[in-house]
Amino acid sequence: MAESLVSPEGVSTQHHSNSEEQSEADGSSPPLEPNSLSAAQREVLERCLHALTHAKNDSHILAALLLITRLCPASQLDRVTLHRVFEAVGFNLPARLLVTAVRGGESSGLPPEELLSLGTALLAALSTDPDMATHPQLLSTIPLLLGLLESGIPVSQKQAQHTTVSQSTCSDSSPNTNACSTQTDQSTPGEEEPKGSSGLGREDEPAVCKLDEALAADCYQVLTTVCSLSRGPDQLLARGTIPALCRAVLKKQTLSHEKGLLLLGNLLSSSIRQRAWSKHPSELLSLLASISQNFSQAPEKDRLEMCSWIPQFLPPPESELQTQELQGVVCSLWATLCPMVQGKLGIDQLGNVLVLSACLLDLSGWEPAGSPKFCCLLVNRACVEVRMVLEEPPGTQLSAQQQHTLTACYRIMEAAMEQACCGGANPSPAQSETAIAGLSLQQSRQVLGALEEAYSAVIYYLQQMDPSHYDEPFLFATFRSLCAWLAEETSCLKEEVSALLPFLIGYAKHHLQERKGKGLSEWMSTMSVSDCSQAGTWTGENVLRYLLPALCHLSAEDGPRKVLLSLDTPAMLVHFLSRGWGVLRTQSGKTVNRDPGLETACSALLNFTVTEPDRVRTDACFASLEAMLSEALPVLLHKSRLLVLAANCCTLGLMIGRLKPAFTGPVESSQRRFFSCALRFLLGALQAGDGGGQARLSPLWEPCWEEVNELWRLGLQALAGCVNAQPSITTLVREEGWLQSILSLLESSSGLPDPHSQQALEEALCGIARQCPFCRQDISESMKRGGRGSLHGMAQLRNVLKD
Repeated sequence: MAESLVSPEGVSTQHHSNSEEQSEADGSSPPLEPNSLSAAQREVLERCLHALTHAKNDSHILAALLLITRLCPASQLDRVTLHRVFEAVGFNLPARLLVTAVRGGESSGLPPEELLSLGTALLAALSTDPDMATHPQLLSTIPLLLGLLESGIPVSQKQAQHTTVSQSTCSDSSPNTNACSTQTDQSTPGEEEPKGSSGLGREDEPAVCKLDEALAADCYQVLTTVCSLSRGPDQLLARGTIPALCRAVLKKQTLSHEKGLLLLGNLLSSSIRQRAWSKHPSELLSLLASISQNFSQAPEKDRLEMCSWIPQFLPPPESELQTQELQGVVCSLWATLCPMVQGKLGIDQLGNVLVLSACLLDLSGWEPAGSPKFCCLLVNRACVEVRMVLEEPPGTQLSAQQQHTLTACYRIMEAAMEQACCGGANPSPAQSETAIAGLSLQQSRQVLGALEEAYSAVIYYLQQMDPSHYDEPFLFATFRSLCAWLAEETSCLKEEVSALLPFLIGYAKHHLQERKGKGLSEWMSTMSVSDCSQAGTWTGENVLRYLLPALCHLSAEDGPRKVLLSLDTPAMLVHFLSRGWGVLRTQSGKTVNRDPGLETACSALLNFTVTEPDRVRTDACFASLEAMLSEALPVLLHKSRLLVLAANCCTLGLMIGRLKPAFTGPVESSQRRFFSCALRFLLGALQAGDGGGQARLSPLWEPCWEEVNELWRLGLQALAGCVNAQPSITTLVREEGWLQSILSLLESSSGLPDPHSQQALEEALCGIARQCPFCRQDISESMKRGGRGSLHGMAQLRNVLKD
């Protein structure tokens, strides 16, 4: 290959010289695009293409290519001409040029930089066509291009001997290029050695030349084009682009900061972000540390500009990369941001600062942010920004930059409300890690006051929205933030929130009816940076999921509940619950995933069931709900991971059952199956203690007892109500062995885990004893045998037995 690849007399070099300078040298006019070529120029182009097609060796091919690019630069070739060039040379030639240059073959006759100049220019031109950019042969050259960008051009021993002469020549002919300057390893101390390096000392390392800017630009052109394709980020990740570009930036290689950082930012903003950080954490963290150092040392004007792109280089919040080194970098970033937040900034400048602050809060919480005073100032600035923008007169259009800034403000506000609204509670370990350390009660009140004013502006803005805006992403961000506020705090702005309920419910219903891949779902799918293999597809149901905690609170209050009933909210919740159950019942074994949204929907429906019995008896949606619960509970009994959902379904079904009109006939088959499963479920919570001691929780229930204990007690109370409404259920109580098992447990135990559980169980036994003489007799005999067991301490039950 080397013999025919190139010869000194066959090819004119300096391909990357400025085209206008070339034109002035020979007196020709500047190159034009093929569509605007004169007849004479078009004839010359056709002759060059003919010569290219019929070339007998590589030297002729290269000569023809240089003539074509001189007449019409490669980046301006039209698609037809580009395809003709490709048909003549394919990808083999540029790949061979690169390989020859990298291996340093002496028989090629040309120095490596000239071979690379020709090869990369051809690849850059061919990559402008999307079809060619996805060609496997072009993709196979990516590791070679990355090696050049990271390490420069390898220099042979013979070439190294003439380095001084080459440097002098380059400096005389092109003072602005470093193409011939030698370079040694400029990596920082402790930096991981590039993969495949020899590990030799500096004396044994091969000499290299830095790339000139035009050659580096062509390399980045190819990589950038591939990155823009649908599967481009995946292709680049698989070929080691992330670590190579990180090392190029750290070594300050040619155009690494101008183009390398930009390309890395695009890659880390795509769907490969999570995988990139998982696969190359050390390289990305070293890069982030370098960016942080530059950020702290940059002039104020540059720091403000850097705030706009630093978030791209932060690891995803859900990553497990919470190392001491990362915490040090985050603290350094906060230290630089602090005076910026405290200073006077323009609207756009403040926006970038708030966006970076929000990203850092997502990553590491409040602890590294600084003093409580600074944290309160940051929250206040975010709240003021929200008020200034959203309190504008109706009809005011928000710019994209304003929407971006407010979305960051929402995140800061959400992080703050977790502290201000829950300051008096005992924080969990997870909350402690993200808490504002040392926040006083007065500061908490100040933060809460600022949040209340900001969310008043949010409510004002949402009141102006009609269905024509429902698919706008910023409206969803605003809705989501308000839902986060309502999930924590419903005692403020009660009247305003009640007045906004028609919008909130209408917005949720709109997206429940949204078809997959349409509207907001389509935007979320397009913009998502989550790895599709690790995250589920975003659907319109997610809108309602954000609202569910607020509905759980609001349905417990008289005023808001009346409004929710007028909006037919129970039917919406039943619809959501039915769809969720349809998904769950197809899962089995380890594929079963707990769905907190379904549990919260059950809680809201339970509030309606407890407080609005007349509505439950007349609304058809509750009949549908009862049928669904009868189908679900028998299946949930065998899905241990869904015990909390099973507790919700059991209690909700029993609460509906107690509202049915009394009848003396036999229980329907579906109801019989439900009550049978409900009895087995309620029985499974407790088991006898050792040696006649206190009854204890069963191993299955113990881990989630804090979540289900109130549901279990309410279920026992509802069972008593069901027995009163449908006395025939007592037959099941005896036939299923539930009563005998409970009595045996109480006889052998000195007590139950807590007084509230004993009271609930006593209430159920009292209801059964009143309705069934046989059960009454069984309980009475057990009480006589029980001695000093927990059954003996049930005074209310003893009174029922005496009556």
